[in-house]
Amino acid sequence: MGSDFTSALRPAIVMTILFALLLGLAYPLAMTGIGQAVFPHRANGSLVTVGGRTIGSEVVGQAFTADRYFQTRPSAAGKGYDGLASSGSNLGPASRALVDRVRPDVARRRAEGMATPLPADLVTASGSGLDPDLSPAAAQAQAPRIARMRGLPVEQVRALVARGTEDSLLGEPTVNVLALNRALDALRR
Repeated sequence: MGSDFTSALRPAIVMTILFALLLGLAYPLAMTGIGQAVFPHRANGSLVTVGGRTIGSEVVGQAFTADRYFQTRPSAAGKGYDGLASSGSNLGPASRALVDRVRPDVARRRAEGMATPLPADLVTASGSGLDPDLSPAAAQAQAPRIARMRGLPVEQVRALVARGTEDSLLGEPTVNVLALNRALDALRR
């Protein structure tokens, strides 16, 4: 019986080592190499660089707090857009904690002068907490504040939002906040 166990143990160990090398080393290295060769920008995080300095990513949200910029949706990831703490809040629509979390955001938006019904993505976090996009309605709702803060005609800011709106193959149209804010900064140059 002892020799049966040893004869069965050897192939099991060999297969474990083989598959560990294959799936733990060779496959990830091959996929990384293919990603770097075919999609280098995306494989490296879709980073946005200005003047040799990285200012953000096209696919990960970041907080814009100045009133002169379009602001992203709230983040449930750590202390805000923390990639190491990516998660949603898992608070349901009847949750008192959700109401308590959303109430200050609604009050802040109202103080900014938004009197119409607020788009939900201005006051609720995304599923990952790292969403870089807004709905066009959420961006348009911020246009009067931005126009006032920058001394621009509100129509010009609304046109900028319309130009930055991208149709989605599987969902609703979106506006990338980083790209929109960069376009906004380019207006003065």
